Amino acid sequence: MARLLQAPPKFLPTEWEIANKMQCASTESQQSRSERTIAESRRLLDEIEKTTQKTQSDVNKKIEQRQEEIKFWRQELDNKLEQIVHETEVLLTFKTRLEKSLESCKEPLIIVQKCLLNRQRRAGIDLVDDEVEQELVKEAEVLQGVIAVLGRTLEQTNEQIRLNRSAKYNLEMDLKDKFTASMIDDYCASLTNNTPDPRYADNAVKIEGNFVSPEDWIDFSNINVKKADKHRNNSLALRVLIDGILSQTANDMRKQCEMVNVAFRNRVTEVKDAKHKLETLLAMVMDETASQEKNIAALKKAIADKEGPVKVAETRLEARNHRPNVELCYDTVQYRLISEVQEITKNIQRQDTLAQAETELKGLRRQQLSLEEEIQLKENTLYIDEVLCMQMRESVYINNF
Repeated sequence: MARLLQAPPKFLPTEWEIANKMQCASTESQQSRSERTIAESRRLLDEIEKTTQKTQSDVNKKIEQRQEEIKFWRQELDNKLEQIVHETEVLLTFKTRLEKSLESCKEPLIIVQKCLLNRQRRAGIDLVDDEVEQELVKEAEVLQGVIAVLGRTLEQTNEQIRLNRSAKYNLEMDLKDKFTASMIDDYCASLTNNTPDPRYADNAVKIEGNFVSPEDWIDFSNINVKKADKHRNNSLALRVLIDGILSQTANDMRKQCEMVNVAFRNRVTEVKDAKHKLETLLAMVMDETASQEKNIAALKKAIADKEGPVKVAETRLEARNHRPNVELCYDTVQYRLISEVQEITKNIQRQDTLAQAETELKGLRRQQLSLEEEIQLKENTLYIDEVLCMQMRESVYINNF
């Protein structure tokens, strides 16, 4: 028990002094280290602040530069979009012109085919492969060729319009994406350290696999711009081609139409001249027929008129043959009576021209029928060419679309 109440050991004064000195030294050392740490911290904080401000300033500058880049490409894309939209609208008017021109070819082709069909109704010798027929066939070929050319050009135009619209779609999508990116960068540019409610984003610095390089970003828009330029230039060239085709085809159709009309006019004049000549010949034949009929009547009358003298002469001869005996004398009376009978008989026999005249009359009547039939053919031809065909062709008008 006495040991438990033993007093703690006491230190020597020197030990106490040493302990105090060591405590002071330790405190001073700790304080010095703390001061150095504070100084280093302040320096580091200052450096970090400056670095952060510099980096943020650089980021702000980069955002501003990016905004300018996006602004440039938006303007470029917008210009190309406006150009391709305008070009497509103009090309659509050219498409309408092509469609109208193609539609306008149908009626002339139908008329040509009707003319060819009507002219098959010509009869006899008038069913001839004349210049009109040849020009009509050529006109049908020209129209069919024009329809084929316009059809192919229309298909080419539709394809070019599709390509223009495809370029327009790509430009619009690119513009839409750049507008969104511009809005995001504008928002980023508006953010400051004093912006309320800033937030941390998990994995914000993680680069996903769908990021593209700046070069690819520029190439993407550049490709869209170049495609738009290419399609626009092709569209411009196509419009020039369409203008030329429409002008050339209209000229070809108009020229051939006039060739057919001239051939029709010439043919109608030719047929009218032939018909007039035939009518003149018919009038001559009819006059000759009347004259021949009068001639035959005169011949028949002359023959009839000779029957009386012949009968008288023969009756006289018969009576004088009954003279008796020596009175049956071959005197001058007998001689003259015999001579009279022979002369009249001979004259009657010379009237065989009557048969020839009747044969000629039959020939004239056959010729009259032939001429009348030929005139009828010419009238039918004139009706077909002048009335059916030429009047129908008056409605043909070749427009420049």
